[in-house]
Amino acid sequence: MEIIANIPYIKVTRVIEDNTQWHKEEEHKITLSYERVFTTFDSFLLEEVLDISYRFLSAEMGFLYLHTTKGMYSYTVKTSPQHFIERFKQMK
Repeated sequence: MEIIANIPYIKVTRVIEDNTQWHKEEEHKITLSYERVFTTFDSFLLEEVLDISYRFLSAEMGFLYLHTTKGMYSYTVKTSPQHFIERFKQMK
C-alpha cells in the first residue's frame, strides 16, 4: 500500500489516578492511500469518504472533518491540513 499523504492528529483522553484528574494527549496519524483513509482507530475506503474539511479554532489548534457515508468524524489537528486535503481532492 502506497502512502499518498498523512497528517498528525491529537487524541485527548481524561485520566483519573489517585483522585486526580488530568488530560493525556496522544499523537496519531491520519493516512491517505490510493485505497483508503485510515487512522489508528478508524478505516474508510476511499469511496466512503465524501469530503474533507477543516476549521481552526485558534492559531494552535483546529478540527479536521471527514465526511463519510458512515457519518462525520472529527480529529483535533495542530498543523494545517491543506496539503492533505489537496491530495485527497486530486484523487477524487
